[in-house]
Amino acid sequence: MPIVNILLYCRPGFEKECTSEILAITQNANIYGFIKAKENSGFVVFHCKTKVSLEQLNEAILFKDFIFIRQCVFVTDILKNLPTDDRITPILELIKQLNLTFNDAWLETPDTNEGKQLSSFCKKFSTPLLNTLKQNNLFNKKSQHRLHLFFLSSSAVYVGASHIDNSSNLVMGIPRLKMPRSAPSRSTLKLDEAFKTMLNQQEQDTLLCNGMTAVDLGACPGGWTWQLVQRGIKVFAIDNGPMNDELMDSGMVEHVKADGFKYSPDKTVDWLVCDMVERPLHISQLISRWLVEGKCQYAAFNLKLPMKKRYDIIMQCKQNIEQNLMAAGLRKTLRIKHLYHDREEITCIII
Repeated sequence: MPIVNILLYCRPGFEKECTSEILAITQNANIYGFIKAKENSGFVVFHCKTKVSLEQLNEAILFKDFIFIRQCVFVTDILKNLPTDDRITPILELIKQLNLTFNDAWLETPDTNEGKQLSSFCKKFSTPLLNTLKQNNLFNKKSQHRLHLFFLSSSAVYVGASHIDNSSNLVMGIPRLKMPRSAPSRSTLKLDEAFKTMLNQQEQDTLLCNGMTAVDLGACPGGWTWQLVQRGIKVFAIDNGPMNDELMDSGMVEHVKADGFKYSPDKTVDWLVCDMVERPLHISQLISRWLVEGKCQYAAFNLKLPMKKRYDIIMQCKQNIEQNLMAAGLRKTLRIKHLYHDREEITCIII
């Protein structure tokens, strides 16, 4: 099998963090190689020097553990200089060398302006390519693999596969969420994406129930509060600034003008959510304290990223939170993700 590389998608500008992450994971799995990355390209390629099979890669590299990586695909070397009069033939020959069948095929590009310019090409190319794959019996609904064609240009493409249970189930790793008209701010999309992508459906059904209570620290104007209210959760919105009038008219919100770092609820709430602009270590300490002191059961919060050593700071926050919870005897799960609707921040959920 000609798969020798690991292709990783990320937000443009976060290639260094993506590199740090994959190097830490591969070294822990005794998989060695080197990185090729270009600043603001939106992807990183890890070239394996260790001889390893697709099955071994799937066992060693778990998508659920990634923070900055949106998608992970095991790919061949890049296929360049595709002839304009027949791109399908060389691509098909390479696909056949994978010795796999696929339950789906995605044509993707980097999440950059250059990549977006390829979208029309991918749409036109997808139909003849998919028809060819069907004619060659390369589709199988029972297959556990998905085919990826990652185009850097109309003449250069990475061809590879991902395991459907060990990858993002979103094309390019990007959720397609619409901004709700009645939501007070675009920050609402961050919490919506977090709930929908960081919690599975069963967890959403059981942990975000009608009648629950929540505290939103730094709530103004109410983007995160709005998401909770939509799920039937009563919210104590903590902020000295004004809240959205329509949101307050819902009867599901109690606005408390107070400092988010000093406020304490009268009794335990189900959820603590927080999107305050503060140093990440301070926020991680605040969230840990709420959980350890029994003020909340679950938490969703953002950590604003510094300009330098972003990966190192997040790892420090992660370690601090996990150590605090363990010391208190709390068996919680911490999930961390750099979401599509995040920018210079990452989102954490503790359940």
